[in-house]
Amino acid sequence: MNFYQDKISFFVFTLLMMLLTSFQVQAELHIIELPHTFSAGTPARASEVNANFEVAYEYIQKLLNVLCKDHPTESWCQTLTNDYGMTFVLIQPGSFVMGSPENELGRSSREVQHGVTLSQAFYLQTTEVTQGQWKTVMGDNPSHFSGCDDCPVEQVSWEDAQEFIEKLNLHENANRYRLPTEAQWEYAARSGSITALANGNLVETECNLDSNLNAMGWYCGNSDNKTHPVAQKEANSWGLYDMHGNVWEWCQDWSDSYPTNTVVDPMGPSSGTYKVVRGGGWHHGARTCRSANSYAYSPNYRYYLVGLRLSMIVNP
Repeated sequence: MNFYQDKISFFVFTLLMMLLTSFQVQAELHIIELPHTFSAGTPARASEVNANFEVAYEYIQKLLNVLCKDHPTESWCQTLTNDYGMTFVLIQPGSFVMGSPENELGRSSREVQHGVTLSQAFYLQTTEVTQGQWKTVMGDNPSHFSGCDDCPVEQVSWEDAQEFIEKLNLHENANRYRLPTEAQWEYAARSGSITALANGNLVETECNLDSNLNAMGWYCGNSDNKTHPVAQKEANSWGLYDMHGNVWEWCQDWSDSYPTNTVVDPMGPSSGTYKVVRGGGWHHGARTCRSANSYAYSPNYRYYLVGLRLSMIVNP
């Protein structure tokens, strides 16, 4: 990118360089990231720089987050990290085929294929909400597998998720956070793929070891009957972790049958009995972890199988 032809880019670049000049750091914007160790100059000077760089990096991230709220299409705004350490990746609009083909191993008859267009970009959390993040916002930890701040929070209902989201929105004084719609979730899980998983098809449906799923997620074939810290398996091509397995994730929609025609920005029915969950989990078989698979629970349902992942509106 030519920083001197774009006023916004030039403004951000200038501010970043002002922050970094005091450390005598010469770096392009795209390589300023943690962990990073500086060794130039005397040992004492290098030690001073390293001691203060993390503080400067925090200021940089806060500056970028503020600017990216108004300019999300800038190249450095593809990811955002909020005050609670939740990182989000920008998902571009597009079209895909939701549901599964009739010959997909482990398929459910509910997964009627139909075209979906998502007309608006949105941010999606790169991991499931962790126990540490939940505790920081809510002040408690409802998880059965407690004592693991980097593990996904579980035993939270859809209603609990709404309270969590409300507190985040109040903190930022903006109606930014929500649960993803079911269509947004599957679009992101597929990340351009048309196979059962983002990295290929399944050869197993239950708890036998499936090499593709083992690479990307935790299920009954590899979980040792518990949740695991997030982001330990491979991310999909859009930088999202644990879309297959670990814990089921609440979606915004009420559960309903799928249409057969192409739809734009589907939100699900306006009322219902059960809320959609996606992704499968540590306790279930491989077939439940497919991109197209879904299940549903009552909004007040709490169990150690179910957690959440947040989405965020680009321009609230």
